[in-house]
Amino acid sequence: MSNDVMRSGSCLCGGVQFRVTGEPLRVGLCHCKDCRKTSGSAYQAFAIWPRQAFESEGITSTYGGRSFCPTCGSRLPSVGEDEVEVMIGSLDVAPTEGLEPSYELWIGRREQWLHPLPDARQFEQDRTVADSAADDGEPEAGREPYRESA
Repeated sequence: MSNDVMRSGSCLCGGVQFRVTGEPLRVGLCHCKDCRKTSGSAYQAFAIWPRQAFESEGITSTYGGRSFCPTCGSRLPSVGEDEVEVMIGSLDVAPTEGLEPSYELWIGRREQWLHPLPDARQFEQDRTVADSAADDGEPEAGREPYRESA
């Protein structure tokens, strides 16, 4: 895929629309309590894009650093200073191409009936700046993890 790739997504009611351009910085799964609660599932699949690759329209609300549609309650991208966390399930086209998770977070909370993703790095908790440097040889300019979960 090239940097010309554009993916679109929305909430369930369509009141919030968004687009991301290019390749994500990273793709992962999280099994933490917060992701389980906000998704209503056993884990959350997400991709992280640079902030400048993201644009959106519509009104969102936030709780605990996570964004959602105030009308239908759908989970929406969480926008940070440098990065945007997009839930893979909120993208319009499924199955997604090129968004295979390369790591899993909070694996101690993974359901016993789920198996580790082959070739994915496994983290007991959140990734750190040191983990990011080990991934691609480039430190994330001192950034802390996007969010901390339990």
